[in-house]
Amino acid sequence: MYLSTVGRPDPTDPDAGAGAERSRSRRRGWALVGGNVVALGTVSMITDVSSEMVSAVLPMYLVLGLQLSPLAYGVLDGVYTGATALLRIVGGFVADRIQARKLLAGIGYALSAVAKLGLLAAGRSAGAIGLVIAADRLGKGLRTAPRDAMITLSTPAGSLGRAFGVHRAMDGAGAFLGPLVALAVLAAAGGSYDAVFVSSFCVAALGVVVLVLFVRDRPAPARPEAAAVGGSGGRPVLASSRPEPVTVSEALGLFRAPGVRRLLLAAVLLGLATIGDGFVYLLLQRREELSAVWFPLLAVGTSLSYLLLAAPLGVLADRVGRLPVVLGGYLALLGTYLLLPGPVHGWPLLALVLGLYGLFYAATDGVLIALAGPLLPERLRTTGIALVQTGQALAYLLSSVLFGLAWQTWGPATATRVAAACVGAALVGTVLLLAARPTARAGVAG
Repeated sequence: MYLSTVGRPDPTDPDAGAGAERSRSRRRGWALVGGNVVALGTVSMITDVSSEMVSAVLPMYLVLGLQLSPLAYGVLDGVYTGATALLRIVGGFVADRIQARKLLAGIGYALSAVAKLGLLAAGRSAGAIGLVIAADRLGKGLRTAPRDAMITLSTPAGSLGRAFGVHRAMDGAGAFLGPLVALAVLAAAGGSYDAVFVSSFCVAALGVVVLVLFVRDRPAPARPEAAAVGGSGGRPVLASSRPEPVTVSEALGLFRAPGVRRLLLAAVLLGLATIGDGFVYLLLQRREELSAVWFPLLAVGTSLSYLLLAAPLGVLADRVGRLPVVLGGYLALLGTYLLLPGPVHGWPLLALVLGLYGLFYAATDGVLIALAGPLLPERLRTTGIALVQTGQALAYLLSSVLFGLAWQTWGPATATRVAAACVGAALVGTVLLLAARPTARAGVAG
């Protein structure tokens, strides 16, 4: 069975009890982050500049400009992430079946780039904007799992936290620069949103070029042995060692693996407890009565925290275990939600919220995928990662709609306190699902 090793410690994993391997992994340090990870990080950095140029101004444009209600914004915000859900699984399975992860990722990056131009035609129509956002997120859904699978397949198991930390740090650099570039474009173009959308497309197209030129897709592992078949003169001839295509039944078999099933349930729980970035920034804007000029800089503060912490937390996850780091990240999210309706005001509130919010992303974004990596066989790595990401995306869609409804019904302060309570409940559920796994320590700690 391809998942028969889930319940046994992985001898290549430093957290599986192999002290010598742990020591060697630490000595090798950053050298274990290969060129492919850096190339993928560069693509993500460029693409995030493009994405954040748009996302930094979109909440302000929709809520303050178009006067959308919190519920309507919640629906669009849910679409922004939830639209990726089904295509993630399809894209992941296709990438594993045809062994063309780079191709699928490239199509996804290109689709998101073209979608930026669609915002020009959408105008002030919320429905049209929703369709364009869905197209952009479909591109993200198509590329994310193949990209993360290429990272896991280019990195030793004991250094996945470090690799994802470096990648997410580069991604965070793009997220940090994106809002600043958007502000510069707005200032140069006299406040024209169309100029931001066109510039965003040009930057995204550059990311596709870097992917094509510098990223390498790891070939699929050959079958362990080649079968001997009859040849001329009675001499055996080795059959082709080309891997057989992944089947639907193999993909469905992921659900039968207890470790994967528990991780998927935990990812859904955590996704249900997470509200969108736009809501956090809108709550801060309302609380502190910030002008529209300063609104995009809230995302810059979060990205700066993320950029500084992603790589160190990835290294920490490899050393102390990935589950504790993920749980610590959601504790930071709990603190963020409790601060929003709390007694703190002014710059201390802004610094604490944005710092903790960046810490949350740095401790969870790549580390959760690193946590999933050792549980998944190589030939189904992309499908498995897509499954976890899809569970979170669907949960996030629901949570965004529910939070928008709660805000509209109970007000922002009560809605945020309820969100904080949901984070606490999700943390308890995650510990119960993932911590009590003594026979699968490699999957939890590693």
